[in-house]
Amino acid sequence: MQVATGDGYPEPMWIPRRAERTLRQVAEGYPVVALSGPRQSGKTTLSRVVFPDKPYVSLEDPDEREFATDDPRGFLARFPDGAVIDEVQRCPAILSYLQTRVDQDRRCGLFVLTGSSQMPLMTGIAQSLAGRVALVPLLPFTLGELAAVGRRPPSLDDLLFRGLYPPLHDRDLEAHRWYGNYVATYLERDVRQMVNVRDLAAFQRFLRMCAGRTGQLLNLSALAGDCGITHTTARTWLSVLEASFVVHLLPPHHRNFDKRLVKAPKLYVLDTGLAAWLLGIQAAQQLVLHPLRGALMESWVVGEALKARYNRGLSANAFFWRDRAGHEVDILLDRGDRLVPVEVKAGQTVTGEAVAALDRWRALAGDGAGTGWLVYGGQGAQRRGGCEVVPWTALGDPDFALFAE
Repeated sequence: MQVATGDGYPEPMWIPRRAERTLRQVAEGYPVVALSGPRQSGKTTLSRVVFPDKPYVSLEDPDEREFATDDPRGFLARFPDGAVIDEVQRCPAILSYLQTRVDQDRRCGLFVLTGSSQMPLMTGIAQSLAGRVALVPLLPFTLGELAAVGRRPPSLDDLLFRGLYPPLHDRDLEAHRWYGNYVATYLERDVRQMVNVRDLAAFQRFLRMCAGRTGQLLNLSALAGDCGITHTTARTWLSVLEASFVVHLLPPHHRNFDKRLVKAPKLYVLDTGLAAWLLGIQAAQQLVLHPLRGALMESWVVGEALKARYNRGLSANAFFWRDRAGHEVDILLDRGDRLVPVEVKAGQTVTGEAVAALDRWRALAGDGAGTGWLVYGGQGAQRRGGCEVVPWTALGDPDFALFAE
């Protein structure tokens, strides 16, 4: 599936992305399309595949960045029919000049921007390109994208250990080594560009503590205390990780049927391969009895729910529900007219307790409750009462009903 380039390096195979259709659609209605997401999620490849006729320029290139900074009008004048401008957050001032350019030209799909950090990109867009840009977040692969080309991981543990970043699936790389380089060359550098991290060891400890708390309610004071940093520093670092699509804070959903609900969000490290590396897991086999195996699977399902929405150009609709008595639903999908509860269990056996939790919530929710879903780590689908029980592999089905809306 790979070919050798003229330099002797294997060229990554192209794995089609579900966001491709969305990109083509929004480019017909907006002059600017902004593709954001974590580094190495496939933004550059996707933008060049969807818009092959547009010139490509990366602002990671020091010469191009200097040109764009010193002479933004001259820089943009090189592209009379638009261009793909990669890593645009490296020169946010150019967005103001883009506004003038697209207002004069008035063609749709003129410029395609990519950015690896949502914070500076969104700030610049809000100030300069409001109403002129379509935002499409791109996270790493979905299971369905891999399954469509016959590259679905052979087991749940392989999936959780390897994660879903494209370089680990479109070429032959060793996961543990790749994540080590990824953290050193991307995460730490990007964070230093956005905030002044004076103690890199403390930040590394913070990353690992976040991984150890994936799937748990966020207690920022405890997290800060365990890392030996201030509450303010912890909040700043967490905001940067969230803006960089490394972590996601899943908000609680409040319903009138029970006022005694928790108000803190749940913390998730979105890619399980990154989380596994931060936890010191060095092989998929080590996950079999790992105490965080269930939390990692839950993190993966939350990520799949987010990707299903983002790939269609929609905002996130995932929440969770938990009361102070400890009753909880892992994920609630807000469909507008109903709430769909989802439970995640990493075990290979479906217990009555897991289905009972869904039934309990559906009884409390009344008419506003949709069909309950249980995603588990085994094989085979079944229906229990008002709940659909599906194996983890079902999330790779292109017609999987849970994330279809």
